[in-house]
Amino acid sequence: MYVHDIVVLMRPHQYLKNMFIFLPLFFSLQITDIPLLGHTVMAFMAFSMTASGVYIVNDYFDMQDDRMHPVKQYRPLASGRISQNQAFVLAIFLFVAGFAMMGMLSFPAVAILFAYVLLNIAYTLSLKHLAVIDVTVIAIGFVLRIFVGTTVTGLDASMWIVVMTFLLALFLALAKRRDDILIFNRTGQKMRKVIDGYNIQFVDMAMTLMAGVVIVAYLMYCVSPEVIERTGSDKLYLTLIYVIVGIMRYMQITFVEEVSGSPTKILLQDRMIQIVIVMWIVTFGMILY
Repeated sequence: MYVHDIVVLMRPHQYLKNMFIFLPLFFSLQITDIPLLGHTVMAFMAFSMTASGVYIVNDYFDMQDDRMHPVKQYRPLASGRISQNQAFVLAIFLFVAGFAMMGMLSFPAVAILFAYVLLNIAYTLSLKHLAVIDVTVIAIGFVLRIFVGTTVTGLDASMWIVVMTFLLALFLALAKRRDDILIFNRTGQKMRKVIDGYNIQFVDMAMTLMAGVVIVAYLMYCVSPEVIERTGSDKLYLTLIYVIVGIMRYMQITFVEEVSGSPTKILLQDRMIQIVIVMWIVTFGMILY
């Protein structure tokens, strides 16, 4: 077992998903509050360690399926570079460390983290085999990240932010399923049993629907009287252009380039999406801060 294999098994690139924990802090205009920022950073670290433990458990149960996947077959557990016993010990350590750190911040946050773990174990064991339910569970996981952020800071999150996060996560999860369908169409191998419940037409329509509703939800957030009163600005709608461009670029990657298997890797590699996100943050910050 090498350090590189341990890192790969923990999937640190997936920690980008846990940045949703910072959303309540950012949208509440408290990102410069050092104590709250410190709590959020600590919650991010705790959630990330726990999530790595979940990824290891998932890899353990998915070993056989991963060995048939053109990319996942090279994962440490599937390839045999890390033994099952070694993976088990690492997962236990990550779970204990993650829960202990979260417990230093908030016991309700620990309860949310525990719910996240249970939900993902249920997903690994059975829910991932149920079409529509599988992507819904993934989306709920993103919402739980926001609730962790609100719990450790004591801040509220707009209902529109919660709704938009859920819908955006559904959009991304459906893009992943589309990639699995394409692999099946090309190779005849089912990367997931749940593929029987999907086809290209359904996924394309569902993604288009989610994209449209995400844009509407974000616009509703921007023009919400409550948000305008809290932020003191009615110009947030100007940032909608970045949301639209970002979603259109992701749809281009999914429908035209057909490489939507890993949303995290797309975010790390696609320059246009990175620029759009940076511009959104800068513009949003200039309006509010």
